[in-house]
Amino acid sequence: MTKIGMVSLGCPKNQVDAEIMLKRLTNAGYEITPIEAEAEAIIVNTCGFIEDAKAEAIENILEVAKYKADGVLKALIVTGCLAERYREEIKESLPEVDVVVSLAGNNDIVKVVENALKGDKTDCFGKKEDLIIEGDRLLTTPKYLAYIKVAEGCDNCCTYCAIPKIRGRFRSRPMESVIAEAKTLAAGGVKELVVVAQDTTRYGEDLCGRSMLPELLKELCKIEGLHWIRTLYTYPERITDELIEVIKNEEKVVNYLDIPIQHCNDEILKRMNRKSGRDSLDALMKKLREEIPDITIRTTLITGFPGETEEQFEELCEFVKATGFDRLGCFAYSEEEGTVAATFADQIDRQVRVDRSEIVMNDQSGLVLEKNALKVGTVAEVIIEGYDDYIKCYFGRTRADAPEIDGKIFFISTKPLELGTFCKVRINDSLEYDLLGELEEEE
Repeated sequence: MTKIGMVSLGCPKNQVDAEIMLKRLTNAGYEITPIEAEAEAIIVNTCGFIEDAKAEAIENILEVAKYKADGVLKALIVTGCLAERYREEIKESLPEVDVVVSLAGNNDIVKVVENALKGDKTDCFGKKEDLIIEGDRLLTTPKYLAYIKVAEGCDNCCTYCAIPKIRGRFRSRPMESVIAEAKTLAAGGVKELVVVAQDTTRYGEDLCGRSMLPELLKELCKIEGLHWIRTLYTYPERITDELIEVIKNEEKVVNYLDIPIQHCNDEILKRMNRKSGRDSLDALMKKLREEIPDITIRTTLITGFPGETEEQFEELCEFVKATGFDRLGCFAYSEEEGTVAATFADQIDRQVRVDRSEIVMNDQSGLVLEKNALKVGTVAEVIIEGYDDYIKCYFGRTRADAPEIDGKIFFISTKPLELGTFCKVRINDSLEYDLLGELEEEE
């Protein structure tokens, strides 16, 4: 049986694309192998969102290409955002690549692999809007966890972002399709479902003229077997009272919101083409804390956006401290080809951008330490993810921690525990981003 390898980079949305391709390949009789050295064809599913992601993609392509010297690897195929965005450049600058596949080309991945193994290096392009965003998947996550993509593309057109050019217009999946997939995932053992899209709060607007995310979450809560439902990529201006009520009242929906706000200064937000302003952001954070006192709020920020003054940066730092975000990621601005912001004349020195992002993250580190210290002595529900043989303890996540991006809790237990199940853990100590505890024995 022919063995195929896959390297998937970037966000969970890209990971879902990879899983759909893997399932199509297994259905066609190929064997998927995690050992790259034994694969006859390897697909590198790339991210191309910012400069660092592009560099990582190129590094992985070159690393995989080394296997050609051993004579086993016959076809190196590049898919994903980088392939969609830089089709011609990849073939010109990376001769190691055999086939470049656009997003719509994912639909034909079986034929692409079959042809590539025969020596046919014809690229596979198509309209990005034709990418099929639903279908059976071969999960690459642990069996108890799955992402579910409810929409593709984006209409927000933030001036710094290339996603609309890469992924196309926003388009939602029908709710019946999402619910059917969620039921299949739950029947297969998935306990935690993470809802993703470029803008999850926009889900359904193109189909029904209004956000259907609250209704979707309520329908997902009815599915037997699902224990936690988490939502990522929620835009602040679309977090409605209805959505807040669903999070507040539905037990399965964890009290966690990922809200990428990027900045707080009104002038910077306007130049970013963001719809929120400082007053509305302050009001939203206040409302969320009042309505859901134990909510965990994650955000992402950009420092060094064109024209950002020292005063505007100081306002951002003050905002971060005053708001007290539970989780935060801060990135130095990256000017992306084809975006409006890349044409702005007042670009900021690269080192200044990086220095500012590090200042924000250092400030956030202190805030997280304080917040984690307050959790000592409390008991948290934890999903068990693994056992560390070196330190002889289990580890997992609480409701306040999204997979891959947030912290973990390490805890001891005198009895064996099953991975992917839930338990209660008493928190005894805290680290910078992680927690320490012990299994709370049932009486």
